[in-house]
Amino acid sequence: MTRLWNEPADFADEMVEGFVRANGRWVRKVHGGVSRSTQSAEPETAVVIGGGSGHYPAFAGLVGPGLAHGAAMGNLFASPSAHQVESVIRASDQGKGVLLSYGNYAGDVLHFSAAQEAVRNDGIDCRTVTVTDDIFSAQPHEHEKRRGIAGDLTVFKTAGAAASAGYDLEGVERVATLANTRTRSMGVAFTGCTLPGADEPLFTVPEGRMAIGLGIHGEPGIDETDIPTAAGLAGLFIEHLLADAEVPDGVARDGARVVPILNGLGSVKSEELFVVFSRIADLLEEAGLTVVDPQVGEFCTSFDMAGVSLTLFWLDDELESLWIAPTDTPAFRRGAFDESRLHAVETTADDDVETAIPDASAESRRAAERLAVILESVREVIDDNAEELGHIDAVAGDGDHGIGMKRGARAAAEEAATVAERGGGAQTLLERAADAWSDRAGGTSGALWGVILRTVGTAFGDSAAPDAATVSDGVTAATDAVMAYGKAKVGDKTMVDALVPFADTLAGLVGEGASLADAWADASTVAKSAADKTADLVPSIGRARAHGAKAVGVTDPGAVSLALIVDTIGHQLHDDHYRNPKKKE
Repeated sequence: MTRLWNEPADFADEMVEGFVRANGRWVRKVHGGVSRSTQSAEPETAVVIGGGSGHYPAFAGLVGPGLAHGAAMGNLFASPSAHQVESVIRASDQGKGVLLSYGNYAGDVLHFSAAQEAVRNDGIDCRTVTVTDDIFSAQPHEHEKRRGIAGDLTVFKTAGAAASAGYDLEGVERVATLANTRTRSMGVAFTGCTLPGADEPLFTVPEGRMAIGLGIHGEPGIDETDIPTAAGLAGLFIEHLLADAEVPDGVARDGARVVPILNGLGSVKSEELFVVFSRIADLLEEAGLTVVDPQVGEFCTSFDMAGVSLTLFWLDDELESLWIAPTDTPAFRRGAFDESRLHAVETTADDDVETAIPDASAESRRAAERLAVILESVREVIDDNAEELGHIDAVAGDGDHGIGMKRGARAAAEEAATVAERGGGAQTLLERAADAWSDRAGGTSGALWGVILRTVGTAFGDSAAPDAATVSDGVTAATDAVMAYGKAKVGDKTMVDALVPFADTLAGLVGEGASLADAWADASTVAKSAADKTADLVPSIGRARAHGAKAVGVTDPGAVSLALIVDTIGHQLHDDHYRNPKKKE
């Protein structure tokens, strides 16, 4: 289990701080992650990687000459926010374009895509190659749907070496895409990992058994079997990874050159890995393959998970030259990198500059003050329920929902209090709170709560106090925005399953003339019932999709947290209503 931490919600931030202080030779801290502390004399295409924390040395450990130029780092097992990714892109860009590369997970795709769009609007040519190497997360003919695990190293290294060699953005994108299509991985696990502050691991495997095809967050695999011998595990890996359907198109297996990467997921010792690898090398050679530059160690971990993955990277001449090219990073070094080519990056002031608060009417300022109180009550209810939300998510997801919601709600409440104190209106307060929530929480839920708050804020404006119809219209618009952004619909087992009936009920009752307090209370009851009913659904979108029938019987954490929040807001509205019974809504 994870034993050393202070406040669980601060773990990722404190980890980044310590990492930067220990590795200033390679990296500097920027908002949202790290960027190189040096750069080449000649500008390069920038390679920006990233994902959730908890997988070191992915991702920050791979930043340095010959590899990545920056890494966006999210909360534990949660994607970085769009703002964080954008910040790292801007800090790493050298004017030659930027390639983004990351594992193919829903939250990462949402946030990296939003950041890409933002910098493109400012004239930065930015492109993406997602890593899709896990053979058990989708069928071979659906390679683009697969998730990324330890194979990210081959894609990142290839792209970084190409950038160092002077490839333009189009060339870096081309070889990164080729590396991804020629990379295959599979993993197994013997025990689950325990997040900081958690009492139990995210998942368990029966004593003496091994889960096959497991993902790096505990996503289920295809089977469970008795723990084999080291030779037996090697045989299992080779059987699946050399299956005809998994040999990349255009590769003639006889005589092919391949890089094997045997990766420990957190608590399997190096000595054990070496025993397994000895047999892997035999089997690869017996299959007529030439083993090139094998790697054995920890490259993409999952806290203290007891597990192992094997990656095969099928080379051609160009990929091989890029793979063996020199690199110098905190966690992955090879060859002799010419440091005379490097010079220190000039740092600029942080972006924590206080921005101006737009003018607002007295009515809107009073509404903002009340919204700040409401968001503080949301923070309190999420704090009280964070552990349970994490427990629910551990069954049907990756266990980060509670910590992410806690970080997001706390940041939103703090920002709201600041805006209200400075005389901001309702729209300004909700927009600033939306940015804070999304930025601090990360992950899919962080993005979606950012969308909700920002959309409702737009409906409110800064010129008047919102009435019942305005609130209802804002909630309806937010619901539409969430579905457009996240692509979920009712029945997919997401937040949307509680949000849509809540919004529809609220709109119907307000349209019939009910007070906001009464309409909200009834809609909250509907949301709670809808959230409870998600236990009967099978997830069909997002990271939980891989859990399939395993998630039946467990409520969706996003729907549950939404029901908690609207219920809490309902109590605040009820108090307002009966404290001021003649107040016009």
